Amino acid sequence: MNKDDKERVVAELTEKLRTADTLLIADYRGLTMPQIDALRGRLIEHGARLSVVKNTLTRRAAEAAGAEALLALLEGPTAIAFIEAEGDAVAVAKALADSARETRVLEIRGGVMQGRGISASDVEELAKLPPLDVLRGQVIGAVIAPLNNLLALVNAPLQNLVGLIDARLEQLGGEAPTTDPEPAEPAGPVADGPADADQEPAVETAADESQETTN
Repeated sequence: MNKDDKERVVAELTEKLRTADTLLIADYRGLTMPQIDALRGRLIEHGARLSVVKNTLTRRAAEAAGAEALLALLEGPTAIAFIEAEGDAVAVAKALADSARETRVLEIRGGVMQGRGISASDVEELAKLPPLDVLRGQVIGAVIAPLNNLLALVNAPLQNLVGLIDARLEQLGGEAPTTDPEPAEPAGPVADGPADADQEPAVETAADESQETTN
């Protein structure tokens, strides 16, 4: 590889390192070309690109991209799985773990996730997680479950209150009044005797007085 080719490889690798959110590192020493091609095909299905580049060029690209977490993983022949934006990191980790188990040659070293270095054991734990669609369902379920519990707590007292009100109304509707209503109080002061009895003597007295005056 001449100088121009090396510069081109370093430039491309630098751009990949700058834009990649997650990448996983493995030592491919001992793998045959058919095995590497098979692994590359499996990773493509899950949104990852496998790159095999000499460590000298990878170090230059990592330094240019500011990917310091990657430098510690560059020991021996290195294969880098660049996970694209729409890729499935869990599925990629599982594919690498399966290849390591099947070939007994591939060795996972670790990776870089959101700028932070992760160990080989972290990648293996990542490979044990459920698929991405299942994880999304679990996250949605975890978010919805507290909301349902909150709604149950809010609605339960209201339902109990409505039930008590309905029961009380039904009870009151089935009872008949046991006492007669009290008579209405008079609007004005009450006289000692009948009102007609008081008025008639007053008329008669006025007539008697008029007759006496005439006589």
